[in-house]
Amino acid sequence: MRQSTEAESSVGLPLEEWFAGELTAPMVPVRDDVRPRGALGRVNGVAVLLVLVDALALLVMTTNAGVTAGWAFVLAGALLAVRASGRIYRRRLMLSWLQDLPRSLATTAIAFAAVSGVVLAAGWEPEVLLQLKTAVVVFTVVGEPGRLAVFAFGRWCRRRFDRCDRTIVIGAGKVGTDLAEVMLNHPEYGLRPVGFIDADPPGDRKLPVALLREDLATAIDRLGVGTVVIAFSHAVDSPLVDAAVTAHRLGCSTLVVPRMFELHQDGPDVERLRSYPLLRLSTAPTSRPTWWIKRLLERSLAALALLVLAPVIAVCALAVLVESGRPIIFRQVRVGMDDRKFVILKLRSVRQTGVDDSDVRWSVVGDSRVGPVGAFLRRTSLDELPQLWNVLRGDMCIVGPRPERPGFVRQFSAIHELYWARHRVPTGLTGLAQVHGLRGDTSIVDRSRYDNYYIANWSLWLDVKIVLLTVGELCCRRNR
Repeated sequence: MRQSTEAESSVGLPLEEWFAGELTAPMVPVRDDVRPRGALGRVNGVAVLLVLVDALALLVMTTNAGVTAGWAFVLAGALLAVRASGRIYRRRLMLSWLQDLPRSLATTAIAFAAVSGVVLAAGWEPEVLLQLKTAVVVFTVVGEPGRLAVFAFGRWCRRRFDRCDRTIVIGAGKVGTDLAEVMLNHPEYGLRPVGFIDADPPGDRKLPVALLREDLATAIDRLGVGTVVIAFSHAVDSPLVDAAVTAHRLGCSTLVVPRMFELHQDGPDVERLRSYPLLRLSTAPTSRPTWWIKRLLERSLAALALLVLAPVIAVCALAVLVESGRPIIFRQVRVGMDDRKFVILKLRSVRQTGVDDSDVRWSVVGDSRVGPVGAFLRRTSLDELPQLWNVLRGDMCIVGPRPERPGFVRQFSAIHELYWARHRVPTGLTGLAQVHGLRGDTSIVDRSRYDNYYIANWSLWLDVKIVLLTVGELCCRRNR
């Protein structure tokens, strides 16, 4: 999709002044020495034990329930898949068997119902259903006492051996200090506060742990923090959002005290720290198993597309050569995930001159250097096809925030809140902002919101939806 940026209307200042040095924009520092937590640092012992308990229950079920090996394998696969998707093995604060029992029984029943439906549709004998029912009963009878023991063992380890996540509390007001005191007095919830961060801490309150004077990224790295709890603060909300994004980017679990928490109901993403509800933010998309499915599918599609579209690219390249000569491929530095730079490839649509202003000129709309071939390539987005090679190399994805030039990234990060946060995932050929008409001279703020919404709500289906909408945009020419 066509990537362009708004000029004076969105930025508020003429672009020439930024790059001529007449104005100085505050630079947003990027810490290269802070790295996200590794995979071992995110392993949860209770979750591992719950998986082992279910594996043992499945083993007992297959050997003692009298079900055939084939159906035992099908039922075991369904149980594990449904229970995993039902977040039975999730990371949690409250280790309560009774609290988790309805979810556990529901997922087991759903798996049994799904397999039973397959049996009935296939016309198998009623004896198979009876065998499956017996197998599910055996699984439940063996597994639930094991889960009860795991939860009790987990609470004991947290209290006895301090097996708790080192935690930073954002906000040193009454709610934040109360939360820290609860963590200290009740280690069975698995959180151990190691410090507060607050830009405007109250001076009349004694804090149970130290007030940290460093930025959040440095504190997470120095103290080995695994969880960040965001409470109320005297500061405005935007620094709290920055803190949530930073914790998310560095692989920490992020818990947020909701507004009007006294009236907040429990839900799928709500944890309980005694009487306090905490919203658990989803993990970073790049840390989920489905992300690797996305990358594998996109690289495979990019390779296939390059083969299928090779004749189209060759014809376009020949047209560029005839109209304006060499070079045919336009190379430009762009900013990708974690502010890493890479070279993007495009078919050149602007005639060469003695001055290369591509790094400081925002848009070439109305530029006399754009000939008929270049205008056609840009209008149809055919000039973007070489970026499939960037996808194949791993520089980009098919779907993601569109990449921008380093100078504009610095400029927009200094002016627009959370523009920098869109670099938490790899950039893409098309994105949610582009399929909603945000191309050309359109709002940077709206683009940033769409990009951050995409990251917060990422799923494989969302990617599929964006690809379908992109095809519709290219075919129907809507919003152009």
